[in-house]
Amino acid sequence: MTDMVMAADDRPLWPAIFKGWRRKCPNCGNGPLLKSYLKVRDRCPVCREEFHHHRADDGPAYLTILIVGHILAPMLHIVFVTWRPEPLILFTIFAVGCVALSLYLLPRLKGVVVAFQWARRMHGFGKTAE
Repeated sequence: MTDMVMAADDRPLWPAIFKGWRRKCPNCGNGPLLKSYLKVRDRCPVCREEFHHHRADDGPAYLTILIVGHILAPMLHIVFVTWRPEPLILFTIFAVGCVALSLYLLPRLKGVVVAFQWARRMHGFGKTAE
């Protein structure tokens, strides 16, 4: 039982999350985690850590919506109350901002979710190579 506790401690969470935010391998920090915009590689090309069993699913999309909504909704209120821009101008600016922020955050949050699963040994990341 103590072997399992010790094994879980050798993967620090925050360094892995920072590597995931940079879209790098949570194990070595050098290899790319994604092979396209959102497609996770089967394994790291540098350290050969396997990623094929990750279960990011809809988590990054939910987190992106949560963050973008919590940033842009108060900004929309502040801009409208302070300057009263024309509705079409307001819509255009915030639509572009929403799309741009979502496209920026989505792959980074996918890296964070995969790195979190790796650090916590979830969904097959805890298996040792034999």
